[in-house]
Amino acid sequence: MAVSRRDWLRGSAVLAGMMASPTLTVAAPGVETVEIWPGGVGPGSKGVPLQQRLVERSQDPSKPDRYMEGITRPYLTIHRPAKPDGRALMITPGGGYQRVVVDKEGGELAPILTAAGITIFILTYRLPGEAPQHGPMVALQDAQRAIRLIRHRARAWAINPETVGIMGFSAGGHVAASLGTRFDEAVYDPVDAADKLSARPARLALIYPVIDMGDSAHTGSRDRLLGPNPSADEIDRYSADRAVTGRTPPTFQLHAADDNAVPVENSLLFNAACRKAGVEAEMHIYPRGGHGFGHGARIAADNPLRRWPELFLEWYGRG
Repeated sequence: MAVSRRDWLRGSAVLAGMMASPTLTVAAPGVETVEIWPGGVGPGSKGVPLQQRLVERSQDPSKPDRYMEGITRPYLTIHRPAKPDGRALMITPGGGYQRVVVDKEGGELAPILTAAGITIFILTYRLPGEAPQHGPMVALQDAQRAIRLIRHRARAWAINPETVGIMGFSAGGHVAASLGTRFDEAVYDPVDAADKLSARPARLALIYPVIDMGDSAHTGSRDRLLGPNPSADEIDRYSADRAVTGRTPPTFQLHAADDNAVPVENSLLFNAACRKAGVEAEMHIYPRGGHGFGHGARIAADNPLRRWPELFLEWYGRG
């Protein structure tokens, strides 16, 4: 069934103490978690001296704004609908490649999407500093592995493996765009049968995404991903728009023109690349909304951007 806010908050509070188990764990009614790597620890994270913990940064109990940091054991949080229709969507929240948020770009959106019959998988992925041996590749490793694992266990989760898409917010949008353009790239050594499956998402949704590592970059994300002085080759390789091909999945894009953190040019660049490659891409740009508006409920009631999940569901239903 769809998960209430109370259940989601209670389930997430338990997560910080659950990371030692690699098996599927019930966190709250309708919410489950599963670590994505055999043994739990991701490639290159073994022995990294970090404490995986959930942090609350909101002073308003009615508006939680929590994030996970110190991630060495990446995991999926699974929200199952009361009436699954076989579709599945993996979400990669933002956090500037410094943290992974869990509420407004993750758990709060899940009830809206599960109500439409979609099974939701929220990926808490590792960050560049949490696997120094692999650096900027680590989040893509987790994204590839996670979508393959979802497909491998599709029958258990009552989904059609061919429908698995990805939605990413902010820096999580860079993770999603990287998966949508580099799904065939070998970024880790295969570990089991799941890794024989495709990592290409069926559909791609980018919500105020980090795309560019050049002139339009979100400098915080770029610095944490590539360091303060990236080379021209690194900028080119990690600017997701430059990797778009005709095999990039159909794409939904959403951005506010007054975003002062991640300039709207990031979405414009990706959309231009999609059009050039012949990729179906639907883009919505709103004049107001800023950055980090999440699923929309925190936006002013008179701002039409508040209703963006309806646009997404209409688009997703065409797939």
